Amino acid sequence: MDERVQKVLSRWGMASRRQAEQMILQGRVWINGNVAHLGQKIDSAVDRVVVDGVVVKPADYPERIYLLMNKPVGVVCTCSDPWNHRTVLELLPTELGKRQGIHPVGRLDAESTGALLLTNDGDLTFYLTHPRHHIPKTYRVWIDGHPSEQILKRWRQGVMLDDRKTLPAEVLVVERHPDHKTLLEVVLKEGRNRQIRRVAEQLGHPVLQLHRTAIGSIQLQTANAPMLPSGSYRVLTEVEIDFLNSQVDLTSKRRPVKDEECSI
Repeated sequence: MDERVQKVLSRWGMASRRQAEQMILQGRVWINGNVAHLGQKIDSAVDRVVVDGVVVKPADYPERIYLLMNKPVGVVCTCSDPWNHRTVLELLPTELGKRQGIHPVGRLDAESTGALLLTNDGDLTFYLTHPRHHIPKTYRVWIDGHPSEQILKRWRQGVMLDDRKTLPAEVLVVERHPDHKTLLEVVLKEGRNRQIRRVAEQLGHPVLQLHRTAIGSIQLQTANAPMLPSGSYRVLTEVEIDFLNSQVDLTSKRRPVKDEECSI
């Protein structure tokens, strides 16, 4: 089946759609001996694709998989667990769950629920979990008690955790329940280990329930789709994948990322 060149390069995980378009405009992509042009369609199984002078074959770039899951409570965000807890990969169909390389991007602790990305794109995972990266994540959080405006202001401005101040956060009161609890919408641009739970505890209002509703513009519920049921997953749209790729910071030096830097 014929596809646009930039879509093929993006599907192979070589670049985002936008980046692939720039590569084509810069004359870095050749098809069957000729410089490619925007809008050109090819059959990736037949046509000869050369990028920066190197022949590219589909077998060299297995299909990238990008999923959004609504993680249920009690499930851990690891590929395997020595204590035999159920993992997020076990919620996938066998043909996906056993496919080499699929893994969660960052973490939600076992007691938390909601939006979780899974992929086999290791480069994208590295950049999205790098400490320099600040993709906003949105949570609905039930806390014990009714926090004062002064407490909320402290949370918004940042508090000290492990001798380092948290980044400013958006904290909005959604509902003050008469049963001595409050529903907050919290937007974070960092993901330190159990950050929301630790901050809430420190401010005197422990978390009762924590649910992530969105990762950047990727949401569990959209105008075109109903709420993703707990324990279910869906494939990301092309627009959502392009959003993730647009967040990649190519200036970040590749290095291992500590759990505390990618856990939430």
